[in-house]
Amino acid sequence: MGQKIELRSTTVLGDVALYDTDRSITGQDGRSYASGEEAGEGDDFPDRLAAEIFGADAAVTHVFVASNQVSVRRDGGFDGGAADAIGRVIGDFFVFYAEGDEPAGLVSE
Repeated sequence: MGQKIELRSTTVLGDVALYDTDRSITGQDGRSYASGEEAGEGDDFPDRLAAEIFGADAAVTHVFVASNQVSVRRDGGFDGGAADAIGRVIGDFFVFYAEGDEPAGLVSE
């Protein structure tokens, strides 16, 4: 359950991909992360999203989250597959379990 984040646009500029989302993930103050370890030190939404992005692609070197935008820097640039894979991580960030799956901790009668 949870609601998918819709990506309004994705722009790739060399080694940086910019994802424009349909909702705010942070307040107006942006959050910057240089590694998955750094992102893993916190436990709020931008921290967790950045940690998931770093975990999904070892070539990611930097994540910046501000309001409804996420920018991701990746060594070697982005091909369509890498940009789409990170887009799926962002899009599924608020999905806790897929429709038809039983959430952990709930028992069916």
